[in-house]
Amino acid sequence: MTLLDDKAMGCLAGAAVGDALGGATEGWTTDQIRERYRGWVSDIVPAFESDRPREERYSRYAKGDGRITDDTLMTQALVEVYRRRRRHLGAYDVAEELVPLLTGRIQWIPDMEREDTAFQRLFLAEKWLVAKLHYGHADPREAGVGNIVNCGAAMYMAPVGIVNAADPEAAYAEAIDIAGAHQSSYGREAAGVMAAGVAAAMVPDATVDDVVDACLRVAHDGTLRAIEAVVACARSFERWPDALGALRDAVAPYDTVGPDYRDPGLGARRPSRLHSIEELPIALGLLVLAGGDYREAVLGAANYGRDSDSIATMAGALAGALGGLETVPDAWRQTVVAASLIDLEEPGREMAAVAREVCAADERRRAARQPAFDELTGGERRAHHLDPA
Repeated sequence: MTLLDDKAMGCLAGAAVGDALGGATEGWTTDQIRERYRGWVSDIVPAFESDRPREERYSRYAKGDGRITDDTLMTQALVEVYRRRRRHLGAYDVAEELVPLLTGRIQWIPDMEREDTAFQRLFLAEKWLVAKLHYGHADPREAGVGNIVNCGAAMYMAPVGIVNAADPEAAYAEAIDIAGAHQSSYGREAAGVMAAGVAAAMVPDATVDDVVDACLRVAHDGTLRAIEAVVACARSFERWPDALGALRDAVAPYDTVGPDYRDPGLGARRPSRLHSIEELPIALGLLVLAGGDYREAVLGAANYGRDSDSIATMAGALAGALGGLETVPDAWRQTVVAASLIDLEEPGREMAAVAREVCAADERRRAARQPAFDELTGGERRAHHLDPA
């Protein structure tokens, strides 16, 4: 197994395990989570309301106990599109491949406990893809305009970072194109930044600082400011248990949902150049606090609450890409495999294979261009290469 395979598997397995871990506490506050579980969540746990009848729960889904959610279902679907196309993707691939997968492929939906299409499990912001592209016949590059602005595109962009391993700027550009079919404004921006972070984490010997620097380098507007604020806050603490409240305070000026996650404010999820999704900056802050350690990053996300499954998905993807598959605890992986009936390693192996093919195609295209460019420049590039002074 090459380092590319290991990091790709760590990234996608890390995202799925984080999703399953964070799903149990989604929608609740840190204080509520600590009261419910009698302390910090330190392992895969049952859903917050698992002791209540399903019809009385805040979420009717059977979350917790190692079950993945829609974050992983969407990631798996994007992996399948890459497996079929085996090249860089864009918004048209979302319309032509991803949407039919969401509506036409029957699969096991773990937290619905039945076989169905992924579409039936998706949140309304993700069902928008089907409404706009399948029924509305919108231009795929513009279909995201009008959707509520949320983390829905960012949560499944890790495969884009793998395909563009070691090239954060290319990952950002590809994710921005893909996400145009789904999101706009800071939701689309977060998708690009998340992909860039994964691409940076895929570099051999990459560090947390390398990931953060890549994200800051490509980010714009409120997303940039939110990441700066949260990362600065994280660096003033040593452990996530001491920092969760401060991280929330740091991101609050940029978050539109407001203090009550279940009762968003009037301006929630509306386009803005001043705002950011909450999940990506918090994931990066937890990555900093954990020093890149997978276990600590995703546990911080689970105990943060609010949109904890998406935060843990993003933190898990980044930490898993940094450290490889073995950094994702084996016991957690086994629990998720058994509870969700999924293969945690095959998606990463597939994405590594696609990444090799894409990189080879990029090199061929670059080589084909070079003679013409050398002629255009009169050989100055070659001369400069030989004598940089």
